[in-house]
Amino acid sequence: MASRANRRVLLGYALVCAAALLCSHAPPVGAAEDQSPTPTAAPNFPVASGARLAGDSKQTRFVLDLDKTIQFSAFALADPYRVVVDMPQVSFQLAAGTGTAGRGLIKAFRYGLVMPGGSRIVFDLTGPAKIANSYVLDAANSQPPRLVLELEQVDRTSFVQSLAAASRPELRPVIADAAATAAAVEAGATVKPVAATDLRPVVVIDPGHGGIDNGTQAGGESEKNLVLGFGLALRDRLEKSGKYRVVMTRTDDTFIPLADRVRIGRNQSAALFVSIHADALPRREGDARGATIYTLSDRASDAEAERLAEAENKADAIGGVNLTEEPTDVADILIDLAQRETRTFSNRFARLLMGEMKNTVRMHKHPLKSAGFRVLKAPDVPSVLIELGYVSNKGDREHLVSENWRSRTVGSMAQAIDTFLAKRLATAGPAN
Repeated sequence: MASRANRRVLLGYALVCAAALLCSHAPPVGAAEDQSPTPTAAPNFPVASGARLAGDSKQTRFVLDLDKTIQFSAFALADPYRVVVDMPQVSFQLAAGTGTAGRGLIKAFRYGLVMPGGSRIVFDLTGPAKIANSYVLDAANSQPPRLVLELEQVDRTSFVQSLAAASRPELRPVIADAAATAAAVEAGATVKPVAATDLRPVVVIDPGHGGIDNGTQAGGESEKNLVLGFGLALRDRLEKSGKYRVVMTRTDDTFIPLADRVRIGRNQSAALFVSIHADALPRREGDARGATIYTLSDRASDAEAERLAEAENKADAIGGVNLTEEPTDVADILIDLAQRETRTFSNRFARLLMGEMKNTVRMHKHPLKSAGFRVLKAPDVPSVLIELGYVSNKGDREHLVSENWRSRTVGSMAQAIDTFLAKRLATAGPAN
């Protein structure tokens, strides 16, 4: 118990420090793209313009072309085998499809934002490998600055020993609320502290994926962008009513580990946690469509729910998080007795939500399902995970990018939330 308490104290201290650092140094993420022109200069992030692989199954080299030299750190992770490169925030301007094809020791790689001011490249390896060399070359002979990573094949024992001996800094993504607060301060907005007497229920909206984790992709659309837009629209609708305090797990293209998403709900004493996703099926598996609502259970309700949960639960591995550091209270949460009552409320909300959504949205042929989603494993927060539709289905994809469809779907969700939390609102008294 003491170790858990210490973890929570350290986490809170880290978040306060991160927020303070962001307020004093970091520009708001995406300011160059999303805000109106102002006299303030846009952030001049380094640009990555090209990436390539060379070598074989014994030795493999990765080269990243940059427009300026940068500092970075590289380290390996096991189960699955990965190599992670952390660097300051970089504007990746690479050709479409870069990283999907591998070579030698590298099966594939992905890249993106993991925290305001920090980017990451994650390499999926074919087996155990060590970082034989890593360095940045200055521009020379008409060649741009280049980041070079050289890998060598090793056996499992040598790989594990290299992990134990490695000493590396841990890049911890900052939760989106801290980043959003810092951005608002930078922009000159007034940030109102939450009053101690504010008894309004807290609704946490969790747009899935983000940053380095794109989620599903099809037809030129990315799940992380679709669900973020939907989540922000739902936030605006709920805040407009004045009935709730709404907390977003992310408000921009930032990667948030699953454990941190769970902590946000718990630390905010949330009355409801709504995780928003969009699914996709490979062509060989058919052409499913429609929205689906998931709740937590020990066993998946069917093979599709099991497949989806397995895919969604890989988010931390995709983002290069060291899964061996996962706290046991998250891994073992299903045995907590408090979860039983929470599941009852989660199922109740799921049924209310289905009843509202089916009047405005095409639902999947089996709209209510359950599976072991890690992001829903807070013992005292009623939670659901909503798959808005299938990005792989043309009809669903057209809906997901439609403002009219989004407005109608947001309205049905807001109505379900109103109905579910009505009893709590009545007992909490008038909002301030």
